[in-house]
Amino acid sequence: MEKILERYERYSYAERRLTSNDPDSQVNWTFDFAKLKAKLELLHRNHRHYLGQELDSLNVKELQSLEQQLDTALKNVRSKKNQLMHESISELQKKERAMQVHNNMLSKKIKEKGKNMAQVQQLQWQEQQSPPRNHQEGPSDASNFLLPPPPPSLNMGGAYQGELGGEGRRNDLDLTLEPIYSCHMGCFTN
Repeated sequence: MEKILERYERYSYAERRLTSNDPDSQVNWTFDFAKLKAKLELLHRNHRHYLGQELDSLNVKELQSLEQQLDTALKNVRSKKNQLMHESISELQKKERAMQVHNNMLSKKIKEKGKNMAQVQQLQWQEQQSPPRNHQEGPSDASNFLLPPPPPSLNMGGAYQGELGGEGRRNDLDLTLEPIYSCHMGCFTN
């Protein structure tokens, strides 16, 4: 609390000094203005020197001092740049590792789906190569229970296979048409 009161007194005193029209305060303002103007000119001159301009007026000692200041500043800039680059590189490496893990996971999924597709195609091929079955019969082995039974085949010139208990009579010309494409999506269903 005491600090707050001290600050209040200081600011109120400074404000009173600024608002007073004493001739001494006018002299102080003029002196402060001249001092600040000289400081500003010095800063502008140093800035021009840092840019490499107006170096003719400097002696060897001043040039060496300027060179040391520039070297120190350059080291600080390079240090900060290297720090930022290392942070960026480590962040990118983390992202790379995460992407690699994700990529490996996706490639495993693709391989699993490829194996499943190959198994399904193998089962379909085996089904197409096997002799046609009657719909009333159950699946012949456990691997075919997932697939629907194939559509009935067309027997030209003989009895329908559904007749005579599945032992269809065939003529001398075996014109049995097997389905080329197995439709598992429910097409051609009644």
